[in-house]
Amino acid sequence: MDINTAKSVLQNIFGYADFRHQQAKIISELIQGNDVFTLMPTGGGKSLCYQIPAIVRDGVGIVVSPLIALMKDQVDALNLQGVKAEFLNSSQDHEEQNRVEQLIKSGNVDLLYVAPERLLSDYFLSLIDNITIALFAFDEAHCVSQWGHDFRPEYQQLSIISHRYPHTPKIALTATADMRTRDEIVQVLNLNAAKIFVHSFDRPNIQYRISEQKNSKEQLLKFINAEHNNDAGIVYCLSRKSVETTAQWLSEHGKVALPYHAGLANHVKDNNQQRFLREDGIIIVATIAFGMGIDKPDVRFVAHLNLPKSIEAYYQETGRAGRDGMPANTWLAYGMQDVIKLKQMNSQSNGNEQFKFITQRKIDALLGYCEVSDCRRQVLLHYFGETLAQPCGNCDNCLNPPVTWDGTAAARKALSTVYRTGQRFGVGHQIDVLLGKTTAKITNLNHQLLSTFGIGNEHTAAEWQTVFRQLISMGYLAVEMDYGALKLTEKSRPLLKGECAIQLKVQKYSKAKPTRKSKQANDSHLSAQEEAIFEQLKQQRALWAKERNVPSFVVFHDATLMDIAKLNPKNAEQLLDINGIGKTKLELYGTKIMALLN
Repeated sequence: MDINTAKSVLQNIFGYADFRHQQAKIISELIQGNDVFTLMPTGGGKSLCYQIPAIVRDGVGIVVSPLIALMKDQVDALNLQGVKAEFLNSSQDHEEQNRVEQLIKSGNVDLLYVAPERLLSDYFLSLIDNITIALFAFDEAHCVSQWGHDFRPEYQQLSIISHRYPHTPKIALTATADMRTRDEIVQVLNLNAAKIFVHSFDRPNIQYRISEQKNSKEQLLKFINAEHNNDAGIVYCLSRKSVETTAQWLSEHGKVALPYHAGLANHVKDNNQQRFLREDGIIIVATIAFGMGIDKPDVRFVAHLNLPKSIEAYYQETGRAGRDGMPANTWLAYGMQDVIKLKQMNSQSNGNEQFKFITQRKIDALLGYCEVSDCRRQVLLHYFGETLAQPCGNCDNCLNPPVTWDGTAAARKALSTVYRTGQRFGVGHQIDVLLGKTTAKITNLNHQLLSTFGIGNEHTAAEWQTVFRQLISMGYLAVEMDYGALKLTEKSRPLLKGECAIQLKVQKYSKAKPTRKSKQANDSHLSAQEEAIFEQLKQQRALWAKERNVPSFVVFHDATLMDIAKLNPKNAEQLLDINGIGKTKLELYGTKIMALLN
């Protein structure tokens, strides 16, 4: 067996002309029986890295996935391409599970999807002890790490697989992991001899934007109406209450917006998730409980109404947009309350001091990313140890470069106020002192007698908010975890002494240039005639999907339909040249597509 066999599978079954990025090397290693660790961004084609070797090698490829809710869609998609794929999970009755087990025993399964809990059960292990196993694939492998943002304790027990099946190749896959997390994945899964493949983290089709919170729900609605009307999207909120109110708000303003959080009944969550996956133009409003493993390729935007927990979480969550390679948008609105809330949550968590320290550093890094004036993509990639030589031209800072001002005097006033109030109070109180407000709190504390009382009237309260937030992000101030009190850092000393100057950003609320006018991974522009064909194809695809009870993207991705509309194939042979159309799909839909085109 060689890579040519794998390439034949790629072309004939999956309908792609050639491998992307490092796929060929990864697949070759697995076919040869070697272990692999691969870090590849969402939309980079991770699934093919284990699906093709599982088909090419003898035996069944066992895929360990943390979410049973999505196994069916993955299996349906493979079945539609002519691959013998099955899943085993708690959603099946005894009869159905028995059917799958018989197929496994008889060697009639290429790929089997299971949750880690099932894989580790004595019954299942005894079942697979007696069959040929092509490989083990550990998807969402960052769940192994207690330092990761999606830690699942059951993943820590997967170490027994290497001991029990030492000669079976294994692959661990993740879309995001810092060095600490990578090391833990390799250690826990016993992949010490594995070949490591780290792909670029860059997602050039995604545009990154960040705004200061200012009537954030109104900002969100304007953003959706202007650029993503009728598009599928995900809106992340920090709390369950915020999820409920935001979903209701969007629904009242004409959007199909569904809530998703851990407090909802299981049947409600499942129904909302299925509608999101299977219907066009649905918006899911969710906590971080939603999303891991979501493989809906046509999500056109991801919005955050609050700060995520870390840059890793931000990257993972924004990465759910534009998995089909077509242009997508991300937008984040945040304020000081988010920072304080995250730090309080960290302080009150059950983690040890080392965990809390690392989590705190991650919050600080995220805040720095939010406040940066340079290219966001360069900063984001640098965090993951990658260098982007030139500014991307596809983030808000590149499209609308921030205006800066000499904030030295304002910064010194802010820092002096923090010092003179005893470093015991939050941002709101500091601003009241600077503006000379005679609140009950100020009077009771005699803070009207401070030398900094009323010295900040040249700025509004909102402007002082941005000053304090930038001082925190730049490391001049620290936020005390429990109560949100501001404290001076060592870095503040030379600034207070007048030994250095500081430039601050002018806060803007204007909208960045629309995604579709910015740099894109591929040209999605369609003529009026092509657009009409594309819409016809989408309508027809929806009917085919309904017939099979699968999401539309399982039948064809948007990118495939767009290529059909652009290239206007004249026969089945030309149709087979389009990415995403293999022999099975050609047999199923080729004649129908040609009839529609003609």
